[in-house]
Amino acid sequence: MRLLQVLIERKAQSLNRLFSYYYEGNKPVDKGFRVLVSFAHKEVVAYVKNVETINKTIDEIEKESGFKISSIIDVIDEKPLLNEELMELATKVSDYYLAPEISVLQAMLPTSLKPARSALNGPKIAYDKYVHVIDDNEDGLTPKQVELLRLIKENIKVLKTEIKSQSVLDKLIKAGKVNIVLVEKQRLNLSPLFKDEKKVLTEEQINAIESVKNTDRTVTLIEGVTGSGKTEVYLSLADYYLKQNKNVLILVPEIALTPVMMSYFISKFKDKIAILHSELTNAEKYDEYRRIANCKCNIVVGTRSAIFAPLTNIGLIVLDEEHVESYKQDSLPYYHAKDVAIMRAEYYGAKVVLGSATPSLESRARAMKGNYNFVLMNKRINQQELPQTRIIDLSKPYNLTRESFIFSKQLIEELKNVLIRKEQAILLINRRGFSGNITCRNCGHYFVCPDCNIPLTYHKKDNMLKCHHCGHVEFFEEFCPECGSHYFSKSGFGTERICEEVTKLFPNARVCRLDSDVGEVRNNIAKTIKAFLNQEYDVLVGTQMIAKGHDFPNVTLVGAVLADIGLSMPTYRASEITFELITQAVGRSGRSNKVGQAIIQTFNPMHYAVILASHQDYEGFFKKEMGIRKVQQYPPFTYLATLELNGKDEEYVTQTITKIKDDMNDKLAPDVQVLGPVKPYIEKENDNFRRVILVKYKNSDKIKPYLSEILDSLKLNSRLNIKININPYNF
Repeated sequence: MRLLQVLIERKAQSLNRLFSYYYEGNKPVDKGFRVLVSFAHKEVVAYVKNVETINKTIDEIEKESGFKISSIIDVIDEKPLLNEELMELATKVSDYYLAPEISVLQAMLPTSLKPARSALNGPKIAYDKYVHVIDDNEDGLTPKQVELLRLIKENIKVLKTEIKSQSVLDKLIKAGKVNIVLVEKQRLNLSPLFKDEKKVLTEEQINAIESVKNTDRTVTLIEGVTGSGKTEVYLSLADYYLKQNKNVLILVPEIALTPVMMSYFISKFKDKIAILHSELTNAEKYDEYRRIANCKCNIVVGTRSAIFAPLTNIGLIVLDEEHVESYKQDSLPYYHAKDVAIMRAEYYGAKVVLGSATPSLESRARAMKGNYNFVLMNKRINQQELPQTRIIDLSKPYNLTRESFIFSKQLIEELKNVLIRKEQAILLINRRGFSGNITCRNCGHYFVCPDCNIPLTYHKKDNMLKCHHCGHVEFFEEFCPECGSHYFSKSGFGTERICEEVTKLFPNARVCRLDSDVGEVRNNIAKTIKAFLNQEYDVLVGTQMIAKGHDFPNVTLVGAVLADIGLSMPTYRASEITFELITQAVGRSGRSNKVGQAIIQTFNPMHYAVILASHQDYEGFFKKEMGIRKVQQYPPFTYLATLELNGKDEEYVTQTITKIKDDMNDKLAPDVQVLGPVKPYIEKENDNFRRVILVKYKNSDKIKPYLSEILDSLKLNSRLNIKININPYNF
């Protein structure tokens, strides 16, 4: 008999412990297998952490332990889900982020392999059936059978579905002349957006490559201005490590960038590539995951979760646009891909490359201290000047026109010139939809999400109100539910409204849009990028996903329509996010042999983030923002953690988290500073009231054990849910 220690599929902190079951069957079962068990009177999937062969009876074990132990229902897998490195990684990530280990395992695996009941109905291996000749002797065959046998022999292998007469085929199979061979089907067809072009590397690119190869540091930060050729550095490094018989993992922050990066790598490395991102179907993810696990590819390109790809013998991990906050998971487990990349690199002795024109302050500070190797690339590869940039103050009437309440005179004029010259423009607004929010003019009622209590965004195309946080959708009935009025004020605007405005001003302009709404339709992102790259459109309107990583040679104008939206974000990173977004957006202009321009529209023309971004002055911003962060004691001068409690009883939630704050101040001060409790921006979620405290600390050895104790003390409290986020990006 075997005794199994398992993790139950549910991610609740209260269940983050091992449960015992026994197994007396004949199927192999080991650490890393999934098993089906009965838990709380329901069939659930469990993940096996330990297996022990014992010679005692179950009665003896129950008597010794004092607990009743049940048998598992069945063994699901024939081999472990993860290799040894990934099993260790799951535990390491769980410990570092104080997250339930089952939540990490579920983040690591594709739908069909997750330790979850729903995974059992996920996609399985798909096969093509090919007919092969095994005996070409025609004696005793009918003319029809001979004809088919010769056809199959001539074509070497033929799909079974391509054969018209299945009855004749059946007789050939029965006669032992042919057989059916199953060949695993690949449901993802990869095709690059452009062809590989051999490029002569610049001196800066060569120096960057050599620096990564020769450094004794695990991590190298490559800070390169937009257009400096960082992608060619990644390609050359990948080629180098492949020739060392090592594998390569390339991460991009947005799905919108995956087709672009994928194209560069496919065009150079052909079928050595696997792709992992959320736009793939579950079947495609399953196929790609198995290709990687079966060592049938050498390079993986993907978004955040691809950091868990079952790639072995890794030599290089690249995080392109490393500053982007989407590398940080915003739900359990709250991991950051950069931290996980370093964990994996240390296991394999690999190199990690962080690339950005605007590195995060934490990465740049570590590079300045010598913790990271640092490479600076401050020249564009074609020696082209950075775009000429103008800041337009939207608060000044002389910059406005009756033609549009969205575009300034200057932006309208430059758009007109671009269209006359048959060039292209990009317009950035970091908000999708038609209108930011809707208010009744009569009684002041405004429409909010019933689950999150944050304003709903109006989408004109389908006349709906949508919550951009939880996904709640409702029809806009065009009357006020409070007073019945039909008169509304629609404040703010998004990508949909900008597209309409461009079409109104320039009826002949070909306008396309790229935001997460467009991305909901499969392959729309890649199609839109390809069409714009092929100059099928004149103007591309989009959110932050168009601001970074793209190389459109014919774009000579970038307009940041409302550049300071990010400054009002409820986070200490607001200035950094604004600076990064403007800098990256401006960098999309003038990347070929044409002079680029950028127009930054803002109500805060004197804000340092806006001014320094317009000059592409990262060094100036770094010094300014570091001074502010030091005074306020935010990263990189401290570490952060948030502790959130939520529950149905608002008063109880508030009282409990206040007690935790007081206890932390008593036991951990002055080494730890605690702020709050506060109501977060999204105060209510799934009818649960949320309260959060922010913890600033410099030594994780002191705070982590305390937070673990809090988790243990509260995880069995049915009135509360507790979440801990290590190194949160927003607060």
